[in-house]
Amino acid sequence: MTEHERETGTAEQAIIDARRAKADGARARGDNPFANDVTPRLGGRTVDIAVARALAGAAGDAAGRYDEERVRAAASHQVLHVRGRVMAMRSTGGLSFFRLRDRTGEIQLLVSQATLGDDYARLSEIDTGDIVEAEGTLTASKRGELSIEPRRVRLLTKAYRPLPEKWHGLTDVELRYRQRYVDLVANAPVAEVFRARSHVVRAVRSILDGHGFLEVETPSMHTLIGGAAAKPFITHHNALDMRLYMRIAPELYLKRLVVGGLERVYEVGRCYRNEGISTRHNPEFTMLEFYQAYATYADLMDFAEVLLRGIDAQLAAAMPEAHARWKAERPFTFDEPFARVPMDRAVSTAAERTAIPEWVGAVEDGGGASLVALLRHDFGEHIKAWAKASPRAKAIDWSNFRKGLLRCDSDGERLFACYEYLAEPFLGDDYRTANGAHSVPVLVKDYPFETSPLARRSDARPELTDRFELFVHGRELCNAFSELNDPDDQARRFRSQVEKKARGDEEAMDYDEDYIRALEQGMPPTAGFGMGIDRLVMALTNAASIRDVILFPLLRPETSRGEGGT
Repeated sequence: MTEHERETGTAEQAIIDARRAKADGARARGDNPFANDVTPRLGGRTVDIAVARALAGAAGDAAGRYDEERVRAAASHQVLHVRGRVMAMRSTGGLSFFRLRDRTGEIQLLVSQATLGDDYARLSEIDTGDIVEAEGTLTASKRGELSIEPRRVRLLTKAYRPLPEKWHGLTDVELRYRQRYVDLVANAPVAEVFRARSHVVRAVRSILDGHGFLEVETPSMHTLIGGAAAKPFITHHNALDMRLYMRIAPELYLKRLVVGGLERVYEVGRCYRNEGISTRHNPEFTMLEFYQAYATYADLMDFAEVLLRGIDAQLAAAMPEAHARWKAERPFTFDEPFARVPMDRAVSTAAERTAIPEWVGAVEDGGGASLVALLRHDFGEHIKAWAKASPRAKAIDWSNFRKGLLRCDSDGERLFACYEYLAEPFLGDDYRTANGAHSVPVLVKDYPFETSPLARRSDARPELTDRFELFVHGRELCNAFSELNDPDDQARRFRSQVEKKARGDEEAMDYDEDYIRALEQGMPPTAGFGMGIDRLVMALTNAASIRDVILFPLLRPETSRGEGGT
């Protein structure tokens, strides 16, 4: 522990001790500093702060200043009972001013010694962070601030720990995540993001319900690894003495339900992937998946635009002020048609923009397939020269691109590697609005079948699948495809996955015999769609990290700050 930490800890402990003493004083007087009887006692009506403010709405001017007489008249001199946390306080003479916040907003308590009488002295027992109730009438201060003038103020919950004076900056990021309960109180924009998340999930359900989908729940512990390419978390069921895997996706169970006749199903649920942590990845995350019988991936491309615009519109209706601010700051827009780009064309376009002569010539002759042929063998000796061709060429992650290509077993995998390193990082730059001010969402479609073990092959081009992924300003948001419903084709692809696992691929799937049996019962032509809720909220609220939209992200255990505490 550093000297600064010792001094800080000592100062904080002194504050805690002083607040505990105030709580003890309240107990000695017969009051409970952790009360549970929260009811009006002067005939007041219990209201949220937003309701109290709305009562005086017509009494304010354009600048937000209120006139005392107009406020009292507008509120009909009603006695109101409010509850909330004290966010700030100051006193002058016989007046005290408390800033009170509840879940709906903030309002000032203008507390007068003349009104409270002897009880005014007890205000010294209240500190910032305490939870209080107040009962009184609406008024306005001399400065024109809407206020409640209480006839009664009572401590409900004593906060032993003070609110932080400064709770921002990079040095506090981990502390904010670890002590989210303080972060939500101290940083209003943080609370706005999580309110937005709730509205987003509600909108998802509303839109899908309105299109005839049925919400279901499927197992989150699986006996096999399947539904996506990812390394799972492993657990153990003691009573059955059985190894289980935390689900990486609900896909295979949801498609079993389509076989069973539930033709439109969806699930919003937690998934778990034992992968690295980054600004876009958290091991535990929330996934939306839905499946629609008698639909194709082309239908879902249309519906993706309807879904995202609908979610955004409902968020705007629920949080108009915050949404207007977020929308103004977004680097992308939903207001124009989404770009629809075959993967081969995305690779060709990206290759042309590198201005590497050999690459430009290759894609002019035969598109992405010709570039794959050019790069099929190790190109390490050319990297230095190629990287000098243009700023775009210099920005390529050459080392990982080369390693990725050398691991590929087929041209389909090589095309995907070219897309992953040459096109995907630059989607936000390459696909823009007509005026160039914003990026547009991009639906990258027609993936190689080797990289899409659950997707249906294209009838026109069997080397491809009817699959798309949606990217919003370069971030992958959705994955969707026409489902593979041929049990023999699915069995072959499962066997291919098993072979990859035998060669050491930790993200390969198992052979799911029961799922093959389900397909043998007959699954109608179906399209499926998956979207990360966390990434969607990131996009809509301009959050820089996935940890900013997950209330309690996974963190390493807190290190000890000294003997006897953390």
